Amino acid sequence: MNSTIRRLFGGDWLAALVPLVAITVAFVLALIVGAFVLAALGADPAQAYGAMLDGAFGTSTNFLRVLTRGTPLLLVAIGVCIAFRGGVVNIGVEGQLFVGAVSATAFALAFGASLPAWLAPLATLAAGALAGAAWGFVPGILKARFDVNEILSTVMMNEIAVQLLIFLLSGPMIDPEQVAQGTRVPQSARLPQVTWLAELDARSQLHVGVIVAVFMAVVVWVLLWRTTIGYRIRAVGLNKDAARYAGIGVQRYLALALTLSGALAGLAGAVHVTGAEHRMVEGFAVGYGFSGIVVALFGRLHPLGAVPAAFLFGVLLVGADKMQRTVQVPTATVIVLQGLVVIFVVSSDIFVRRWLSRRQARLAQPSVSAVVTPEVQA
Repeated sequence: MNSTIRRLFGGDWLAALVPLVAITVAFVLALIVGAFVLAALGADPAQAYGAMLDGAFGTSTNFLRVLTRGTPLLLVAIGVCIAFRGGVVNIGVEGQLFVGAVSATAFALAFGASLPAWLAPLATLAAGALAGAAWGFVPGILKARFDVNEILSTVMMNEIAVQLLIFLLSGPMIDPEQVAQGTRVPQSARLPQVTWLAELDARSQLHVGVIVAVFMAVVVWVLLWRTTIGYRIRAVGLNKDAARYAGIGVQRYLALALTLSGALAGLAGAVHVTGAEHRMVEGFAVGYGFSGIVVALFGRLHPLGAVPAAFLFGVLLVGADKMQRTVQVPTATVIVLQGLVVIFVVSSDIFVRRWLSRRQARLAQPSVSAVVTPEVQA
């Protein structure tokens, strides 16, 4: 078991346990501070949190809905992990998700009905992933070639994606039925059923995308820690100068990290539109991209750590609906909780890094017997 932990986390039992404990404590502290926020809003914190838990776990349908909401968050978070491990900050996952979803929708409407039943969903997901990769490649190549700050470029790409989505859903991709009725609601036509992901539970909209997301988490873990490409991405992220000295093409892997990150975000959009929504609407999955960044941070930027983190945040999202109805607080309160989680998790990460650094220094110190000279021993 100890060797398994070493392979997964690159450390021993204690080095793996301390970060988990720190994150748990950080989450509890965020809930405690959130309780004061709820009290300031005039709500009973115990009742509010009870309603949140009941909304997420009260019935089997509610729990499956948690898995549904957590699926795109997990895919986005995995993409964020790739970018951060490569030493770049991808704030553009929300725009990449939108572009992936709208591209998957356009592909499904144009070609989905003519494809075989086994190929249509796969091709639709591939279209979304490729579009997200292209959207991530732009800031990636700007960073690699011209050292353009990727935070600024990805944020601007987000805004372009939002405006592009509004334009397409209000014009070229608007549902013909909306035009015929004169309502012109900004949404696309319903996707051909052959492109839908297989449904696992109708009431909760749970679909096989949850399996795809977990599978991709494992794939990305293998990519980053078991392949040469992943090693080079992580080497660039740890120290660009050292990686360049070792002969690694830093520019290539900076661009690759953002491209792969965009591909996962685009896949998240495609999975959500083909599995849960079955059409594009204005306001599609708003906030999922930024929530995915929080999930990645909570999972310590590890693709396997993002799995429980994603579904924990699914609990927050689903439980927020019940909390809002029960204690009459805005669902935006959950955004406040997410922000508190980020603050405390980042703070705990600083503590863990310092603790691990001190521990490694102690372990590196030679023992007294090792430093005794042969003359003294004699």
